Amino acid sequence: MVRVALGILVCLSGLLVPAPASAARPDQPAHIQGTRTVPAYDYADAIRESVWVRTSRDDDGDGERDTIAVDIIRPRGVDGRVPVIMDPSPYYLCCGRGNEPEYKEYDADGTATRFPLFYDNYFVPRGYAYAAVDLAGTGRSTGCADVGGPGEILGTKAVIDWLNGRASATDADGNRVRATWTTGKVGLIGKSWDGTVANGVAATGVEGLETIVPIAGITSWYDYFRDNGALYTTEFGPSWLSSHVDGRPPAACQAVRDALAAGAADDTGDYNSFWHQRNYQPDASKVRASVFLVHGLNDVNVETKHLLPWWEALGRHRVPRKLWLAQPGHVDPFDYRRAEWVDTLHRWFDHWLQDLPNGVQREQPVSIERSPDTWVDEPAWPARGTVGLPVSLRGGTGGAGTLGLLPGRGTVSLTDDPGLGEHPAVAEPNAPVPGRLVFLTAPLARDLRISGAATVSLRIRANRPNTELSARLVDYGDATRIHAFTHGVGIRNLDTRSCWGQASATDHACYLDTAKNLLTSGYGVLTRGWVDAAHRDSLTRPTPLRPGRWHTVTWDLNPHDAVLPKGRVLGLVITLSDPDFTLPTNTGATVDVDLARSRLALPVVLGHRGAALPGTVLPETAVAPRVAAPETAGDPADVRWRDHP
Repeated sequence: MVRVALGILVCLSGLLVPAPASAARPDQPAHIQGTRTVPAYDYADAIRESVWVRTSRDDDGDGERDTIAVDIIRPRGVDGRVPVIMDPSPYYLCCGRGNEPEYKEYDADGTATRFPLFYDNYFVPRGYAYAAVDLAGTGRSTGCADVGGPGEILGTKAVIDWLNGRASATDADGNRVRATWTTGKVGLIGKSWDGTVANGVAATGVEGLETIVPIAGITSWYDYFRDNGALYTTEFGPSWLSSHVDGRPPAACQAVRDALAAGAADDTGDYNSFWHQRNYQPDASKVRASVFLVHGLNDVNVETKHLLPWWEALGRHRVPRKLWLAQPGHVDPFDYRRAEWVDTLHRWFDHWLQDLPNGVQREQPVSIERSPDTWVDEPAWPARGTVGLPVSLRGGTGGAGTLGLLPGRGTVSLTDDPGLGEHPAVAEPNAPVPGRLVFLTAPLARDLRISGAATVSLRIRANRPNTELSARLVDYGDATRIHAFTHGVGIRNLDTRSCWGQASATDHACYLDTAKNLLTSGYGVLTRGWVDAAHRDSLTRPTPLRPGRWHTVTWDLNPHDAVLPKGRVLGLVITLSDPDFTLPTNTGATVDVDLARSRLALPVVLGHRGAALPGTVLPETAVAPRVAAPETAGDPADVRWRDHP
């Protein structure tokens, strides 16, 4: 564990030197100057305490109400009460948080001496308390990890209730503790599983939760483990995750893990009451908090399908919201846009938790990384003027068919190759490759912007009662792109460090700097989507295909946003099985595709010099992209499960 001496932390003196109290107005506390909080309190002298909040549940069945462990650090000497920034996580003791990673650490008396990440170092001197919450069944909490279920969500909600005087807590000696030092205003933040809990708690409508900042958070656990009935994994399912983060004695939560395994229904792929309980999207109407969402466009761990339905539902219910869409994969913005992130997060919390009128809520709500380190701010996402352009699929005389506006005709056949991975499936698009169908546009006559979720609709006739169908949109053309399928999923560590806040003898504020991990290649997969054909009409009641009969199968690809420059070629690649991303339960089928009744609905932005696709077809020899070798391209399956939610 890296230790940084207090004396070398002046690398960002403006962040670390407390502002003089005289700079504040007489009616304001020392940490507020105008419309901004400033570092006015000594981090090393901050108050540190631990409490255990009682919940209404007994998930471990020991006859006692479960308790949630909360480690708190708050400024000493504040004139008045302070709001709370809170990160609920299952990872504080088992796996660590952050890029390096970091763990909670304690002294001999059980008082937290080190908190992961920079939130405490940066915000406590600015008049915030910081609370690191062990989710139920993890760390020093009791109960059991129920992976997005009511134990985790209601346990975290109980902490917010305690901060607002609606729940009880005790210290390590069993003495009752009241949170008389706080305003009760809470902001939840966290990446992945932590951000997922923020979404779920906001969906309860709990009073006192003023804002959430979910980074790559799940909004439906069904969609984390499968896509339209197609399984992503059975090995790393909810029961495994619960065991992975378990902080209890070995047998304490076995019954919960058994229930998780049964409820997941891996044998069917169905959506059921178990998954519905872990779907927060239907409760968007209950959200009272503002929402600042952050997500990676190339995140294949928590995909963008978690983002768009939640974002749109929040908009329908007029929830104040903000969005960053970045090029890397499952990465915290602290590790790809650090200075801008800290500043934006600072202003966001100042506005929603300190009631400071800094105008952050009036800025353009959407920021998109168009290409590596090139950002644009926009008023909406998907972009205004986006329409679903119906694109036809036409057969070709060689390896590839065409995409365009001219209607398709005839049929093409596809036989499943369960061993066909993504690289050979999308590389060399004009070469005949068994197990795939490729459809290409002509080189684009002008820029084409795609914004939102594309939909594939295929009219198929199969020789078996079921099969998986997989689709990818591919940008063909030489470019420097984010290398998401490698360690770091888009970023790499440098040898230098930068400091973001104050430090103590046991808790530093300096982190390795990072840079984008780039790859020059002849193609980039924009987005993917899968469907188990038996689930084509219902996720709850699958219906087998009737061999020899025609059926229409329609499914969405993961939402995306990209501008394809003039001269690039857009490709649609269809396979049946996808061994890199899914675990198909039915393989080996042969499928006929009726091109005249099959479509790609492409979300294109009118007015972006790309209102329509070219109507011409693509000659077989028009595209010969250079592609990364398989060993360079990386392993999508390994990237997906290396960093759990």
